[in-house]
This record gives sequence, structure tokens and C-alpha cells, in this order.
Amino acid sequence: MERIESEEQYKSLIQTDGYTVIKYDTSWCPDCKNLDRFMGPIIEENQDKAFYAMDAEKFQHIAEENEVRGIPSLLVYQNGQKVAHLHSKFAKTPNEIREYLQTLESKK
Repeated sequence: MERIESEEQYKSLIQTDGYTVIKYDTSWCPDCKNLDRFMGPIIEENQDKAFYAMDAEKFQHIAEENEVRGIPSLLVYQNGQKVAHLHSKFAKTPNEIREYLQTLESKK
């Protein structure tokens, strides 16, 4: 998963017509590392979405603007708007992530 390295990159990525999924994490978060272990197959299953990771400490102001209260959190953007938010306590297993991403299909 490519990492977002600048605010400009973030702003550009969330403007797309398709879904952009951003995982907010930190380098020291054990749950974030666990999530990374099973994200590969989930990304393969959801090739219609773009996946990125973003350091919630490095970009604290963006995390706060998006109401990220725990990590890891998965947020989905489309056309510059946040359209979905999976909070950290629900982002612990592959099935929770898959179910969350499937709910996006019903929003189309």
C-alpha cells in the first residue's frame, strides 16, 4: 500500500470519482501492523478502489479534521468528501474490513 507523503498528495487523491481508501496508522501501532498482514488479499479483491496509508501523527491536523479518534482507521473518500469511516475498534479482522468495503457498493 503506497504511503501518502504530503498534504498536496492527500488532497489530490481524495478528489477522484472512484473510491479512495486511506488507512490512518502510526509506526508504533501493533493493530496497524496486524492489519497490514491481511490487507494484500483485500486490496486484490477490491481493485476498483485505490488504497493508501497515511501516518496519523505526521498528518495530525488531517486526522483531526476527519475525526480519526483511534488507529488503525479506514476512511473512504470520493469527489473530495469523506463517504465512510471504519473506526479502529471495528478494523481488526479481514471479515470486518471486507464487510465494510461491501457496504460501499450499496451506496452507489
